Amino acid sequence: MSGYSPMFLVILSVVVGFTIRWFLFKTGLIHTIRIRFPRVVDWFHVYQFLKVPEFNETNMQRNNLHRKVSLYLHSLPSIEDADYTNLITANDQSDIVLRLDPNQTIEDRFLGARLYWFNQKTEPNRISSFVLQIRKTDKRRILRQYLRHIDTIADEMNNQSKRHLRLFMNAGAGGGTRWRSVPFNHPATFETMAMEKDLKNKIKSDLESFLKAKQYYRKLGRAWKRSYLLYGASGTGKSSFVAAMANFLRYDVYDVDLSKIRGDSDLKFLLTETTAKSVILVEDLDRFMEPESETATAVTASGIQSFMDGIVSACCGEERVMVFTMNSKECVDPNLLRPGRVDVHIHFPVCDFSAFKTLASSYLGVREHKLFAQVEDIFRHGATLSPAEISELMIANRNSPSRAIKSVIGALQSDGEGRRSYADSIGRRIEGDDVDEAPCGGDGFSTVKDLRKFYGFFKLRNPRRTSQQSNSSPHDR
Repeated sequence: MSGYSPMFLVILSVVVGFTIRWFLFKTGLIHTIRIRFPRVVDWFHVYQFLKVPEFNETNMQRNNLHRKVSLYLHSLPSIEDADYTNLITANDQSDIVLRLDPNQTIEDRFLGARLYWFNQKTEPNRISSFVLQIRKTDKRRILRQYLRHIDTIADEMNNQSKRHLRLFMNAGAGGGTRWRSVPFNHPATFETMAMEKDLKNKIKSDLESFLKAKQYYRKLGRAWKRSYLLYGASGTGKSSFVAAMANFLRYDVYDVDLSKIRGDSDLKFLLTETTAKSVILVEDLDRFMEPESETATAVTASGIQSFMDGIVSACCGEERVMVFTMNSKECVDPNLLRPGRVDVHIHFPVCDFSAFKTLASSYLGVREHKLFAQVEDIFRHGATLSPAEISELMIANRNSPSRAIKSVIGALQSDGEGRRSYADSIGRRIEGDDVDEAPCGGDGFSTVKDLRKFYGFFKLRNPRRTSQQSNSSPHDR
């Protein structure tokens, strides 16, 4: 060493020092030591493990504490330090959030204590559990306060995301959670519904009264729930009405598919997995209740009745609205729809003139038009179309209100001759020069001639249908 000058040794030590410092920070070794060293210290402490399962083992009902712990943990900054996290989109599709991967550990600190949460999922059912690791010396001191802290934070987060509704759909047979969800972003409201104003106001008043009636239901000894039957032909707005109801109540929607249910007990189990503040929807119930129905389901009529007003419905149906839809209730056992099982029956008829005006206002932005008198006269003579059919005609010609209304007039006039000919009759009957021209490149048809060409092309693409009509007897025509 005597051969090296002091200046060289100083420079060498500085270079070596900077090299080691660079190595430690650039390779993340310092970060690893900061994480692992407390774990080494933890080996000298006695820990207790507390498990928060996704379902209560006694009745297999969803554990509300598990949901709150999940909300709380995913709000912690330390989730970014987990070895594996999932990047997913939030309710706002422009936001990206982190979600803890299964079998990962996240650290939390509370009142000077260090706590660890482990996200545990069991195979093959993928049932989730959160396991809390806490020192025994800290358990008595902070555990109750810590759980209250989690409850408070989760409630605050839940209130902040209260406006983000979810649509739940039941999965097929199999273990684990049976509901899958997506954001519920349906834009329907009562204001956009083509429905009589008086009926609409009565329904809104009934729902508002239900929201305020918790103590009244308790006083009567009844479950705080309400049930509705929506019946009418397809395309009359039953599904949109359910969406408007959910948006009005700010309730999640549980869409029950009876064809995926294994039996009566499975249907009850699904009900226990629903949450409060929700609309439970069963669509096309009449298809499953008809004696010679081709729609397969393992659920019996008595199982449906128990689902409506049985003991499980009374115990697990609090603060819920049940909605059943049918095309017709004529072939359904009246006992299934008696008061107590269904509180309110709402008929959805085909479109009338009042509903037409509502649709014209919503789809075309038109409240009054000189063709309205002609439309009203056609409705008065018994012509009918469903709101779905009228709305599709308006959407196709939305750039020209006059053309849209004339297309509706043509379809209404063809109603008496049969729906099969209404495509031809639109081109044949819509005449005159009172047609608003659509901008170049706009939607819809710019001229009656274009409209005729379109439906001519439509006929050429359907030779089977044309040949069937030509082979039909004069009596059929």
